Amino acid sequence: MRLNEITFTDAEPVEGYGPGFFRVGGKAVDGPLCLSPRGTRAWGGLEDADTLRGLATEIDVLFVGTGPEIAHLPSGLRDELEAEGIGVEVMNSPSACRTYNVLLSEGRRVALAVLPV
Repeated sequence: MRLNEITFTDAEPVEGYGPGFFRVGGKAVDGPLCLSPRGTRAWGGLEDADTLRGLATEIDVLFVGTGPEIAHLPSGLRDELEAEGIGVEVMNSPSACRTYNVLLSEGRRVALAVLPV
């Protein structure tokens, strides 16, 4: 079996998570995050569309992690993202982190907006 080293773009993978935090780039970061080709930054949660605006030119899909359980996005957030042409996939945060990491490692154009567990 041939093994290849994974090379990520400017977007960083989620290395781990726990109650209220995520580990990204070797550091624990508290609270909700947005990871995208623009880098890692704080996200204001399900009411914060501003942080996610303009990603349509850089990504094909945005994974939204809604915490320990899957939940519906507020209709205003979903409508705004879809109006910009951003594909949105909603799942619980552990699943969103794993899916994001796999597709990121494949070189896909993805982003992650995630609430802590």
